[in-house]
Amino acid sequence: MSIMKKPELLSPAGNLEKLKAAVLYGADAVYLAGKRFGMRAAADNFTDDEMIEGITHAHEHGVKVYITLNVMPRTSEYEALAKYIRFLSDAHADAVIVSDIGVMELVREVAPDMELHISTQASAVSAQAVRAWSRFGATRVVLARELTLDEVKTIHAAVPDVEIECFIHGSMCVAYSGRCLLSQYYVGRDANRGACAQPCRWEYKTDFGFSEVKRPDQVLTAEEHPEGTFIMSSKDLCMIEHIPELIDAGITSFKIEGRMKSAYYTAAVTNAYRLAIDAYLRDPEGYEYDPAYLRELECVSHREYDTGFFFDRPMDDAKVTYIPGYIREKAYFATAVAASAAGEPALFIQRNKVSVGERCELLSPGKVGVGFTADEMYSDKMEPIESAPHPGMLFYVRVPYDVHTGDIIRGAD
Repeated sequence: MSIMKKPELLSPAGNLEKLKAAVLYGADAVYLAGKRFGMRAAADNFTDDEMIEGITHAHEHGVKVYITLNVMPRTSEYEALAKYIRFLSDAHADAVIVSDIGVMELVREVAPDMELHISTQASAVSAQAVRAWSRFGATRVVLARELTLDEVKTIHAAVPDVEIECFIHGSMCVAYSGRCLLSQYYVGRDANRGACAQPCRWEYKTDFGFSEVKRPDQVLTAEEHPEGTFIMSSKDLCMIEHIPELIDAGITSFKIEGRMKSAYYTAAVTNAYRLAIDAYLRDPEGYEYDPAYLRELECVSHREYDTGFFFDRPMDDAKVTYIPGYIREKAYFATAVAASAAGEPALFIQRNKVSVGERCELLSPGKVGVGFTADEMYSDKMEPIESAPHPGMLFYVRVPYDVHTGDIIRGAD
């Protein structure tokens, strides 16, 4: 009987706070970027000092750190890129994620011991492509998001010695493997160099359909809706109900998208998938999906959830959202800065206003949220208060559960 391999849970770390949230709430690895050469230039990202602190913190907790170098740099940028790669090697980053073969060659030259992961932007859709990247020195390939789960399984079976990584949660891109030209066209911001303005999320207006001359029966249309027309805005990926199938497909690493989302998003999503993965691995034969996992994911800001292309082909379903904008998360009230016993006042730092009498939930690593009412609140000097209105203020609230540093209070339904 084969031994089931535990998949890696890979979480986004848009800044140091988010990295620490991912580590606390169960990530096996995090991915992040410095101030240059990453595909999320609008995220906070990491200074060199923050990078060293983040890598050190992660490693102290047994968590790996992968650095995104998946931009497509111009010739003039390679000298600076070489210095940055040397820095990452000295900082003991566990791997770099690349999409450009020139960058890959540079990494091999200046940091030959650095592990190489191939970005989803390389559009690897076959066992032959994965095998070729492996011959170039890659130990892992992040497959294109447009593959079905059966295709992923087939690729793993053909090249079992190469690690396979797949996105399993978060925003999806309307462009194939994220290689989009819209942002450059509209506002001169190159999506392939980390500066995407997300024009796919903008509202568009049209009052006609059109067809290719030789295919007059295949009319492409854009429907107008009273709330607006968002013909290219994708749904969000969510595979929480399909953990057994993902593991059975041989995926090495389950990747969560969201470096530009909040620390609360990182914590809650990481926690939900950690719960589901661990529950399945404890008892594969007796595993039953718990709807509480999805309820946790519905507590964060997201668009309509969907299983992406794991079970549907792009030509059959484009996965475009019909609800404009985000489905709002439950309010992120505060984070615990010290531990306390059940029933005792617990010290928190405020993120959003919370008032006496408000229904809340306490989110702790390894548990789903549990409800309570904020009946008693105090200032940091233990003076009774009616609310905590100021971001960053310290306050106490009496919680009927044990509280640990890093626990989160959020709003409740």
